[in-house]
Amino acid sequence: MSIGGNRLNVGVLGASGYTGAELLRLLVTHDGVNIAALTADRRAGQPIEAVFPHLGGLGLPTLVANDEVDWSAMDVAFCCLPHGTTQEIIAALPEHLKIVDLSADFRLRDIATYAEWYGHEHRAPALQSDAVYGLTEAYRDEIARARLVAAPGCYPTGALLPLIPLLEAGQIVIDEITIDAKSGTTGAGRAAKEGMLFSEVGEGFSAYGIAGHRHMPEMEQELSVAAGQPVTIGFTPHLVPMSRGILSTIYVRLRDGASADDLRATLDARYADEPFVRVLPAGFAPATQHVRGSNHCLIGVHADRRPGRAVLVSAIDNLTKGSSGQAVQDMNIMYGLDERRGLGQAPLFP
Repeated sequence: MSIGGNRLNVGVLGASGYTGAELLRLLVTHDGVNIAALTADRRAGQPIEAVFPHLGGLGLPTLVANDEVDWSAMDVAFCCLPHGTTQEIIAALPEHLKIVDLSADFRLRDIATYAEWYGHEHRAPALQSDAVYGLTEAYRDEIARARLVAAPGCYPTGALLPLIPLLEAGQIVIDEITIDAKSGTTGAGRAAKEGMLFSEVGEGFSAYGIAGHRHMPEMEQELSVAAGQPVTIGFTPHLVPMSRGILSTIYVRLRDGASADDLRATLDARYADEPFVRVLPAGFAPATQHVRGSNHCLIGVHADRRPGRAVLVSAIDNLTKGSSGQAVQDMNIMYGLDERRGLGQAPLFP
């Protein structure tokens, strides 16, 4: 291992899914890491290009089963496994490893809340107290000291970045937050599902998880920390027939005579020195195609026509800033690296 001349040896658990592929796309440009192991139990023994042809010719390791990796030679493990499968696997990893988990298995601090929303008991409760929530712009100092980081969900990332500074500043009413978010189909993962067939989602637009999406307790957890008191939100996700991107339209009521300009000023001040979050000037709204393939989050602030209300709009790429890009950003911070390393890609447009 090195932070200087040598490279960090990285293993990726679950490299055959969308978040695994996105992670590899980013890590191959990171000059501080060596991709030393890739796992995919069902694809074990196959080259990565058999799963993702766009990653061929990059000298990446052959896929192996999870239990075939020699973790003693590794520095970092990225876990890109499905929700509910990661806790026991991480608990069995050597203690010298730093871990970034991209599943939901360690995001909720309260294990009873986890059991309520995910339908089974937490399988590594002793580790939960060590996990740091990986929203980089909110927990940078804690991430720097962490062994285990729980990378945030995609919907929470798009909502929390605009909302946390405003709750901390006391500028919005805590019980009148409504989040209307739209995601591309990669948010559902790569496993074959009838509802994700092109003929099912093409030329259509639908809501799902109404009043019961699993990202709700994650958002409420972090918004409650920011507000200093319990926060309950309205949240409805929608599926859009595109591969990447999340657009979050957030409706808030203002407090104490605050204006939309005041909200924008607060966000501007909070994110002025952040490399990946940008607050747009008055009158401009972000779009998913403005962040596609990048680790950026764009935020727009607009006055509602109804007095005392405002509309926030944020755009992220769900696979990058909403998942694998933020995970790389977290790893960089854990090792004291420039957090922009491996993440310098400009958005892909059109």
